[in-house]
Amino acid sequence: MLTLAFALACSRKSGSAPAPPVEPPPVSPAGDAVAWWLTTGGGNALLQQQASLAFGTGTNTFPVIDVDSTQRFQSMDGFGYTLTGGSAQLINAMSASSGAALLQELFGTGGDAIGVSYLRISIGASDLSAAPFTYNELQAGQIDTLQQQFSIAAENADLVPLLKQIVQIQPGIKILGSPWTAPRWMKSNGSYIGGSLLPQYYRAYARYFVKYIQAMQAEGIRIDAVTVQNEPQHGGNNPSMVMSATEQADFVKNHLGPMFAAAGITTKIIVWDHNADNPGYPIQVLNDPAAKAYIDGSAFHLYAGNISALTQVHNAHPDRNVYFTEQWIGGPGNFGGDLKWHIENLMGGAPRNWSRNVLEWNLAADANYGPHTDQGGCSTCLGALTISGNSVLRNTAYYVVAHSSRFVPQGSVRVQSSIVTGLPNVAYTTPAGKKVLLVLNSGGTPRSFNIRQGGRQVTALLEGGAVGTFVW
Repeated sequence: MLTLAFALACSRKSGSAPAPPVEPPPVSPAGDAVAWWLTTGGGNALLQQQASLAFGTGTNTFPVIDVDSTQRFQSMDGFGYTLTGGSAQLINAMSASSGAALLQELFGTGGDAIGVSYLRISIGASDLSAAPFTYNELQAGQIDTLQQQFSIAAENADLVPLLKQIVQIQPGIKILGSPWTAPRWMKSNGSYIGGSLLPQYYRAYARYFVKYIQAMQAEGIRIDAVTVQNEPQHGGNNPSMVMSATEQADFVKNHLGPMFAAAGITTKIIVWDHNADNPGYPIQVLNDPAAKAYIDGSAFHLYAGNISALTQVHNAHPDRNVYFTEQWIGGPGNFGGDLKWHIENLMGGAPRNWSRNVLEWNLAADANYGPHTDQGGCSTCLGALTISGNSVLRNTAYYVVAHSSRFVPQGSVRVQSSIVTGLPNVAYTTPAGKKVLLVLNSGGTPRSFNIRQGGRQVTALLEGGAVGTFVW
């Protein structure tokens, strides 16, 4: 985590159907010039634009990153964060002018805005809400299988009004909803923590999802996708719920999928939403043809396993999508080390392994890593932003995401770029035809290299641990 004085000195100043993506400025210089932005591991440059480089035809002995925009892979849905209940609470508590400036900086596409185009939110509370809750809690012994008492009123104080402002700024933003738990009366242990969904309430819980999507739509907030369960093999969070692959397939094929279809809901259904150490779970679910018919893809975290597991799942079911939906930075953090790991494994590694998005956990926390639930909430999760009143510190995850979100809008396509040892990278073509290359120097000493595309090349230099985004 940046120290207060250092972050204040270095941080940037605040500033129905989805709409088409807006191409983010600034525009690359005309002709054969390459514009680029730099963040260093030491923090002396933070998403800082550098002097433009010039394409030429000269040769040298530096390693070459070849960009071939004729080899195209997956289309990108966007980059962003989880907007937790705690994040919404902190931003909503800012003054109207400070909050509006921050939202414009995060979600706008002009000036210093970083163009966040994808958000994950919790369906009910997550462990980074002030307290656990769902949208249909009942007195002991009561049930409500028709969801007649369903209500998202708990979100009206912070999350819903904030999302309305975000949608005004970024109408095409994609929003993913993930539940941490079902209502307690549906669970085997009657608790917010752990337990599983009782089979007799599968249909009732599917109706809960339908009610949620319809309620958010009534507020002008379109839910693009839902995951069936956040971290279904981790029952220790507050809240949390355990769900096996067999149970998830049953729930999707016999209840959630058919109920979405009957209600005319086109929100995508995504399975797994847990670590890359168990690709067998989503593969097992997708191997069930009746379940697969309703499933858009699989989502991953990287608290265990290797990012290459996403390719394993893609190869097993290439007609289904892959997403990366969560990774934390533990406070107080190490700016240089965290920057390097997250750029290499997430911002480069996830798209290179077929992910259509990359999301960091979480958008904002206070100086004490709150709000969070008691007895199982994350007490050391460093937000991309640390918010204290109207004061905002921009931490590592802010820059990790911004190096892609500012330059790679929705609808961009990942293209081929050569793998060079010590220079992990990923390349895109944007809807307007720009080329964008994200490069990390993962070593400890400065490194010169060439970027080559279409018979011309440009030479760049990154100090050890630095990341650059190159646009032409």
